[in-house]
Amino acid sequence: MPKPIAGPEIERLIQLLARLPGLGPRSARRAALQLVKRREQLLRPLAEAMTVAAEEVRLCSNCGNIDTRDPCTICTDPNRDTAVVIVVEDVSDLWALERAKALNARYHVLGGVLSPLDGVGPDDLTVARLVERVAEGGIEELVIAVNATVEGQTTAHYIIDQLADLPVRITRLAHGVPVGGELDYLDEGTLLAAMRTRTRI
Repeated sequence: MPKPIAGPEIERLIQLLARLPGLGPRSARRAALQLVKRREQLLRPLAEAMTVAAEEVRLCSNCGNIDTRDPCTICTDPNRDTAVVIVVEDVSDLWALERAKALNARYHVLGGVLSPLDGVGPDDLTVARLVERVAEGGIEELVIAVNATVEGQTTAHYIIDQLADLPVRITRLAHGVPVGGELDYLDEGTLLAAMRTRTRI
């Protein structure tokens, strides 16, 4: 075990920062150093923002989004198309679709994907709540926007099976060649998906 390079308070800050995705021990040390050096401009405002987030941010009981209100801002937005719900794995996927302004619809966050190897089963996801929402009526289309992985596709098929008896149209994101992509640089799976989902022009 490496010897500590600073007092226990700074070491604890470094260890906590190192737990964040994308930050290893070195990046955490650099971030901690910047925070401490710029205490008034960075550290105090960050600490205040994190305190507020810890006290105020909650999961939306309807869709699984995170917000300071429940139901969330998206669920209560009267300008949203209530007939279309986009199903995503995580809140980060919701944010990505919102940044792209892809569709002015509502969402449902699953909280992950089915993964027996990782011990994630149907009860660990919000599929039951999704089925409830569809059964309540008013939803005409579900857009399955999960990642094109084995676990994502398994989850999509499970959702389709659960909704088999309900009158809802189920669509999914197209898979294939990205805008600006060159065929020579794409993997075989992407090319195969693009060929299978080819459309008339």
